[in-house]
Amino acid sequence: MRYDIAIVGSGPAGMAAALNAKIRNKNIIVFGNRNGSDKLIKAPSIDNYLGIYDVSGKELRDRFKAHIEEMGIEITEERINNVYDMGGYFVLAVGDKMYESATVIIATGVQYGQKIKGEEEYLGKGVGYCATCDAGLYRDKIVAVVGYNHEGEEDANFLSEIASKVYYIPMYKLTNALDSSIEIINDRPLEVKGEKTVNKLVLKNTELCVDGIFIIKDSVSPGYMVPGLEVEGPHIKVDREMKTNIEGLYAAGDCAGKPYQYLKSAGEGQMAVSSAISHLDKLRINQMSLQK
Repeated sequence: MRYDIAIVGSGPAGMAAALNAKIRNKNIIVFGNRNGSDKLIKAPSIDNYLGIYDVSGKELRDRFKAHIEEMGIEITEERINNVYDMGGYFVLAVGDKMYESATVIIATGVQYGQKIKGEEEYLGKGVGYCATCDAGLYRDKIVAVVGYNHEGEEDANFLSEIASKVYYIPMYKLTNALDSSIEIINDRPLEVKGEKTVNKLVLKNTELCVDGIFIIKDSVSPGYMVPGLEVEGPHIKVDREMKTNIEGLYAAGDCAGKPYQYLKSAGEGQMAVSSAISHLDKLRINQMSLQK
């Protein structure tokens, strides 16, 4: 199935985009977390969302969630690793699974915290963000997984069936079960080292000799996710209509720049959908012209 609009992210921007796309009867798919944005949930009090004030982030999230559920919008809980422009449509990769969409809206928020030293230098040379994509490269080899969320545990368990040794470094409070063969190391990663490819992960209190390192975050950087996408620092470069430098691809919310405000994000989600629908109309008109 090819969708009209694929939305990557389930925070205020992604939910607003999904809502307005649904109202316009578009065939959509939304990737994210059914619980919404962790950043929103953790907000103790919100007073600057017009018409909705003196509420906690969780209360506002619950209202968002109830609204999209009432509209029959479902969230697909899969992490998009890459978005590829195929010329006229896009392919969204989730491990070895592929989705197709005529347009895409990126609403993934921004990554907080610094990258590990050497992470970017060795990206594709032993450092990866998707274990299901690259696990085959590490059969009978030693790998480390730096997990920033519970998805890291799933990837580590998967790797334990392929690699000869798996180290797991949790960057959060570890609560779920890991395979007994996985060695848990409660330490802080400082640097990725290697020669042509990765051979060592330096932690605060020790060093690990490894063949590969997987870093599992809530979302990957936009520049890595979408080849050829123009970025400005941690943000995707967009115009007033939320258009990126790639035709048919839009961005909204925190990933599109400051200020980091929920109301601003929701408005940008609506604008991104409006632009996406205009693009879909143009594609339809062009297709009709070709058929004449």
